Amino acid sequence: MKLHELKPAEGSRKERNRVGRGIGSGNGKTSGKGHKGQNARSGGGVRPGFEGGQNPLARRLPKRGFTNIHRKEYAVVNLDALNRFDEGAEVTPELLIESGVVSNERAGIKILAKGNIEKKLTVKAHKFSSAAKDAIEAAGGTTEVL
Repeated sequence: MKLHELKPAEGSRKERNRVGRGIGSGNGKTSGKGHKGQNARSGGGVRPGFEGGQNPLARRLPKRGFTNIHRKEYAVVNLDALNRFDEGAEVTPELLIESGVVSNERAGIKILAKGNIEKKLTVKAHKFSSAAKDAIEAAGGTTEVL
């Protein structure tokens, strides 16, 4: 095989449809848009969600609730993720970000009680669930709220 003999796999390349290029192309004259009407015009067509003047679905359905703009989104860390640190280590938000346990501190770090902790650690975070706090202290560690 030589360089000039190379060809793409059969059916992998499709020629684009050139509209308005004569009657023989199958898409000449009106270019597949039919005769007149909104969709035949330049810039024609309707916006997304428009239902021809009928009350749109988004307006027919009931609206409920709201988005609290003051909501605090905490970065959560489970207890089993703390087992990667050495015995007696001081676990801070900076250490958690540095070690890749969390990528972003967000509004703060919250420790949750999923899994179990086998090491004695000093954990510093912005919030603790009560079960997580009990588990850390049962393992001989301490908790500190920042």
